[in-house]
Amino acid sequence: MKGIIGRKIAMTQIFAEDGRIVPVTVVEAGPCTVTQVKTVEKEGYNAVQLGFGTVRAKKVNKPMRGHFQSKGLEPHRHLAEIRVDDPSAYQVGQKVTVESFAKGERVDVTGKSKGKGFAGVVKRHGFGGGPGSHGAHFHRAPGSIGACATPSRVFRGSRMPGRMGGERVTALNLEVVDVKPERNLLLLKGSVPGPNGGLLIIRESVKGRRKRSSKAHVLT
Repeated sequence: MKGIIGRKIAMTQIFAEDGRIVPVTVVEAGPCTVTQVKTVEKEGYNAVQLGFGTVRAKKVNKPMRGHFQSKGLEPHRHLAEIRVDDPSAYQVGQKVTVESFAKGERVDVTGKSKGKGFAGVVKRHGFGGGPGSHGAHFHRAPGSIGACATPSRVFRGSRMPGRMGGERVTALNLEVVDVKPERNLLLLKGSVPGPNGGLLIIRESVKGRRKRSSKAHVLT
């Protein structure tokens, strides 16, 4: 498993080699610094902690400042953990760049979706609503939510109005259309969660790993 932290720049489109127009999301990924290596023997699982973005030391609280000082590293604005199979391949202070990904690979992208505030059932859940004319007084309301005398309560999880968006979302199996290491850019096919400027975690595709592991199992 490999991964990197990035920031969504914008969406655009490029021409493929066969002349097709491909919609892509431009992501500024890395360079990230390995700030901690976790192992099964010490922490109970294998992972690496990556730091992304710079921040002044006085903007960091004392616990985080001590965390960076103990490793001899400059403070980073964002931290994220990436599970790995072999933590011995990483050392504290090592740089992780977009060069770890190649054109044609598949990745999973995790981000925070756009917040849309308080929304009704028509916008939030796609309810059809009621008649729009002829004296109707029922338009965009959710309608009845009760369940009669038994069980005399509203079931948990019922689709109702509420806050929409602003949640952790993962887009699976996106194709890496191009890698531009000189500018720390990844071009990913399609859209990714969140607004422009939003923080993203790009990891090796889980589906791709499953396919490779199943093929290896068959060969053995």
